[in-house]
Amino acid sequence: MTPITPLLQATQQAAAAVRRLSADRKTDLLNRLADVLTAHTTNIVAENQKDLDRMDIADPKYDRLKLTESRVAGLAQSLREVAILPDPAGEVVLERTIEQGLKLKKIAVPLGVVGVIYEARPNVTVDVASLCLRSGNACVLKGGKEADFSNRYLVGLIQDVLMEFGVPKAAVTLLPPDRAVVNELLTATRYVDIIIPRGSESLIQFVRKNSLVPTIETGAGVCHTYVETSADLTKAAAIVVNAKVSRPSVCNSLDCVLVDEGVAGQFLPMLTDEFTKWNVEVFADERAYTLFQQAGYSNLQAARSEDFGREFLDYKCAVKVVSSLDEALSHIQAYSSRHSEAIISQNQPIIDQFLREVDAAAVYANASTRFTDGGCFGLGAEIGISTQKLHARGPFALEKLVTEKWIVVGDGQVRW
Repeated sequence: MTPITPLLQATQQAAAAVRRLSADRKTDLLNRLADVLTAHTTNIVAENQKDLDRMDIADPKYDRLKLTESRVAGLAQSLREVAILPDPAGEVVLERTIEQGLKLKKIAVPLGVVGVIYEARPNVTVDVASLCLRSGNACVLKGGKEADFSNRYLVGLIQDVLMEFGVPKAAVTLLPPDRAVVNELLTATRYVDIIIPRGSESLIQFVRKNSLVPTIETGAGVCHTYVETSADLTKAAAIVVNAKVSRPSVCNSLDCVLVDEGVAGQFLPMLTDEFTKWNVEVFADERAYTLFQQAGYSNLQAARSEDFGREFLDYKCAVKVVSSLDEALSHIQAYSSRHSEAIISQNQPIIDQFLREVDAAAVYANASTRFTDGGCFGLGAEIGISTQKLHARGPFALEKLVTEKWIVVGDGQVRW
């Protein structure tokens, strides 16, 4: 395998050209890229089909890999939304003059070279490139082999636009899909400023354990929805079904329903028609199993301990009956990945306690966890959902792709 160091060196050098772009020039570049994606939709879908042809349609990653005309249109729209967001680079965070007469200014500056490792998500290629370019960064992309045709075509389009704007194409570099390049990327402290893994828990843990480059995790989603006794059960059923079936392969989809024993007998049968329609496999604890069975639901398994805390990424979910808010909170504390958690309730003190005590990047009351998304949150796009607590938490987007620099201006001052 050819070493990737020359590619990383070229990206580091290209980062200077990105930093020099004005905010207006970056806006024009992203809008131009949106036009290019739209004009090449047919070819993008055709290249993506080559990737799809190599994957079993039953694989949970199939939906994440798939690009349709509407999804390409969504990517183009996302580019336009990022283009009009305020440029975070150059923002003055603090300004003061200290006693010695020195003028201090703290400004936001690009991170430099952002490395992103991800799996079968070609949309990430466009999202990462747009956010990095808008914030003045270059990026190194290590996509999975499953999306190689899609990624190579998309990066080719991006690089064509970069060169139109006088920016070296290495400002957005796609590494070979071979896993062997990962170790070299993780140790490239001289050329890469930050690594962001986006994908499975095993990928994230591997990067965490092996990276010498500073890392920001975008965590797996093990998302719960707690249906409390005062909940509007019609709304609760709609929320639970949406969170599970609208796009089960993504990290903000529902993995476990917690339902209070006071309403379980009424609520769980309300799920059966929609769950049957979508062929949702339910892994139920003993009490939930009995209630589903009595309601005639057949796609049912007795839950094992490992089914709780499991990210299904499929038309599957765990269901547990709990005796109280305290039990729900304890369960979430034990099994949550700290991504997105929700309560359905009409009891404001209980809602307030849930929102206050649940430790997650996004906590919801009476809404689907599917909204945890950079686009939905008005951030244009995202690199991923960060579940850690340092630097970035939640949708990791434009405003977190900068660091700080102190500017100090004097007039001959010295310090002894």
